[in-house]
Amino acid sequence: MPGPWDERYLGEEYVYGTEPNDFLRSVAGQLPVGRVLCIGEGEGRNAAFLASLGHDVTALDASSVGLAKAARLARSRGLSVRTLHADLADYRFEPGAWDAIVSIFCHTPRPLRRAVHAGVVTALRPGGVFVLEAYTPEQLARGTGGPPSAELMMRLADLREELGGLSLRHGLELVRDVTEGRLHRGEASVVQVLAVRP
Repeated sequence: MPGPWDERYLGEEYVYGTEPNDFLRSVAGQLPVGRVLCIGEGEGRNAAFLASLGHDVTALDASSVGLAKAARLARSRGLSVRTLHADLADYRFEPGAWDAIVSIFCHTPRPLRRAVHAGVVTALRPGGVFVLEAYTPEQLARGTGGPPSAELMMRLADLREELGGLSLRHGLELVRDVTEGRLHRGEASVVQVLAVRP
């Protein structure tokens, strides 16, 4: 039975576009070159971008349809991206396995998010970097993308707590223009984090 994300990703269109997230692009130079895990990666735009910079990238998503498109996007650029079909509720982060972990608009219910972020902290190697951009609850009033519930959105204060054990290099709530395919278009309320495991 196809899930809602499979249905969203059906068809040829890349619904969030094929270019990387602007925040990720702006901080990519701060990621150590090595093994990178992109969680909730969908159709692969960020994974393909990171692979183009020489990273060994794994794209994790619960949608096999999205991951097939991610693999196709990477191949079309002469790149290699590993795909991992898994639900974050079942995925077990391997301790010290990753040089960087990337979470771009990966929205889950708060209890799962807390567990995922605890996993992220342990899964990074010393010097490893976590990059996140997500919508804040203020986004609900904007109608320019994101989940339909404030419970799925994030605040910087909560992220500071959930990422205890990492050193925050950048943490900011802001309003910025997000233009990513058909489904993220316009002024958006977001939170951004770049954190390092000491």
